[in-house]
Amino acid sequence: MVFWSAPNPTQEKFWRTMAQEYMKDHPGVQVDVSPMPESPSSEAGILTALASGTKLTASENVFVGFGAQLVKSQAIVPLDTLQGYSDLIRSRKAEQLVAGWKFPDGHQYILPLYSNAMLYAWRMDILKQLGYQEPPRTYGEILALGQKLKSKYPDKYVLARKVLVDPNSWWERWFDFFTLYDAASDGAPFLNGTEVVADRAAVTKVMSFYKELDDKGYLLTKDATDPFETGLAVWNVVGPWTLPYWKEKYPELKVGDNVVLTPPPVPDDFPAGKTPKTFADSKGVVIYRNASPAEQQAAWEFIKWVLSDPRHDLTWLEMTGLPPARGDLTTDPVFRQYLAQNPGLAQYAGAVPTGVPPIQNEKFADLYTLMGERLMVPVLTGRKSPALAFDDMKAAWAEVLKR
Repeated sequence: MVFWSAPNPTQEKFWRTMAQEYMKDHPGVQVDVSPMPESPSSEAGILTALASGTKLTASENVFVGFGAQLVKSQAIVPLDTLQGYSDLIRSRKAEQLVAGWKFPDGHQYILPLYSNAMLYAWRMDILKQLGYQEPPRTYGEILALGQKLKSKYPDKYVLARKVLVDPNSWWERWFDFFTLYDAASDGAPFLNGTEVVADRAAVTKVMSFYKELDDKGYLLTKDATDPFETGLAVWNVVGPWTLPYWKEKYPELKVGDNVVLTPPPVPDDFPAGKTPKTFADSKGVVIYRNASPAEQQAAWEFIKWVLSDPRHDLTWLEMTGLPPARGDLTTDPVFRQYLAQNPGLAQYAGAVPTGVPPIQNEKFADLYTLMGERLMVPVLTGRKSPALAFDDMKAAWAEVLKR
């Protein structure tokens, strides 16, 4: 069988290691691992391979939006029809996680491999100079922080994020809109099949918050290099991949010391003590229909072997720094020592159960681009109210979804 890893050296190394160990115990099986093409994108590389008949049995690096495209073209196997699927999910305590990965036909086509539940970072060294001992939790508390920050440091900002007004950077909507929407709505769906079912109140609260940040001068939407790291801004959305970047380029930033990680902020009426949901940059494993039945079965047996042993998940975590999509990362003793030595990563591991995956639609790039054009930019430039801009975006999405 042929398995494509993500075009990332650490992920390729993990899968090669697993394949070598598997083949030692299964001498009749050959698992060939290679990285998927990354230009112009890994998704385009997979589609080209499927169209050209390139031998491909299974791969990782598939998110639900691209998965919807593969499902529509009947390119991948429904994994929940394979023997042992339910046992594997139970063993990973992942029942809650996979619920968001179910497709409209009721099947599970992608086995979640990792889940980067997004958190927010705060410059506590600067906040302490303003009298704070802990970061703000609500929109109102953040706006109050902005007033104190500008009074003491007029050149600093609460948030610096140029891509908020760049519709072409469609993937950034995962991090600047959906992190806050998933928290404000308590994880309410945004799209159901081809119908926008978003929590309207949550959308308007999120966009009103951004607008007020901008109106009061607390938000910077112009070019700035590493504004959080340099202290130009005190707040930023970050994924676990940021931690090794800080370690290498900004070693003075220490999580738990001068930097604190928190869940997304919430509207002022969000219940105190309740843990907010957050967007999760998550990807998983699929098996392709164009492989022979024997190859599909061989791929499934290999995938089950890899993902049924938590020690393999620990190896994944050590090699990639990406939290495995398991519901027991903070409770299984296998992970305890490693997470204790990596407190920043431990917080991401703890957030995995709160992660909400992206919307399931094959037209994801068009939809997210429209979100920038019809919602984010009109609100932040003052051309439309959050409610009116949301109505315009819904109408534009409806046109795309009915094609």
